[in-house]
Amino acid sequence: QVHLAESGGGSVQAGGSLRLSCTASGYTTNTYCMGWFRQAPGKEREGVAAIVYDGLTTYADSVKGRFTISKDAAKNTLFLQMDSLEFEDTAMYYCAAVPREGLVLAWVLFREAYVYWGQGTQVTVSS
Repeated sequence: QVHLAESGGGSVQAGGSLRLSCTASGYTTNTYCMGWFRQAPGKEREGVAAIVYDGLTTYADSVKGRFTISKDAAKNTLFLQMDSLEFEDTAMYYCAAVPREGLVLAWVLFREAYVYWGQGTQVTVSS
């Protein structure tokens, strides 16, 4: 059974950094596309970053140059390094995964493309 567990959220001042982690179990991350999404109160869940495989990553325009997605395949763990945080980054952050087979690359930042989800970790940025 696939299970995703996020950690690393917290409260930080604008300009600060946080590193989110997502530990996966029940499958091997090397065969999956994995992504980070976020949802602020009253807003739709939006894609933040995705890693299809090593060397192929994509980011939402709002976080380019500030966030970095990576993974440690040996530990089946996904990371999101978030630097230069802004108040607008405040949200619940979710880890998601989907098998790469059959995946349409243009969809990797769309929530509908993903099958498995974690419970989320809260990130709060104070201005």
